[in-house]
Amino acid sequence: MMRRTFGAVILLVALGLNAGLRAEDKKPPTALRGVLLEQLRTTHDQVKDFVPASIAVAGLTAEQAKWTPGIGQHSVGQLAYHIWFWDSDSLAEFKGEKRPAFSGNNDDTFNNYNPAQWDDLVKKLNQVMTDLETAVEHADDQNLAQNASLIARVSEHNAYHIGQILYVRKLENAWDPSKGVK
Repeated sequence: MMRRTFGAVILLVALGLNAGLRAEDKKPPTALRGVLLEQLRTTHDQVKDFVPASIAVAGLTAEQAKWTPGIGQHSVGQLAYHIWFWDSDSLAEFKGEKRPAFSGNNDDTFNNYNPAQWDDLVKKLNQVMTDLETAVEHADDQNLAQNASLIARVSEHNAYHIGQILYVRKLENAWDPSKGVK
């Protein structure tokens, strides 16, 4: 009996060490630039723990993108426009450039969406997300440190609204669960 218990303990320790080694092979980044890039990329086009924006908006027609679940609710197109607007604003801030015109009314960042420009919006969303990644990759250490919170908030904001996009698509029956969310 004692031999079995001892053998079981050794097996569990060995499995635990083996699992630890596998986890170490896939170490998350520890440097600030690496962490920020991982956050940006997993909300843009790299699948990790949730569906990124590129998959969340893929395959929708302009008609599907304008559908809303009800009065006062946002469509996928409005949500994508909102993400694009604030990502563009944040990119300009990060780079020290003039920020896009803003009325001060956050509703405009949803309501200025035009369904006729859906395909263009998808391209612009992808481009601004790529441009944010490039800016973080090439930023000097001082700029990166000064704007780390801004970039972290961009990723957090994007993840929040990507979740809304998926929820709206599911309500519309316009989501393929094999893409990541059942």
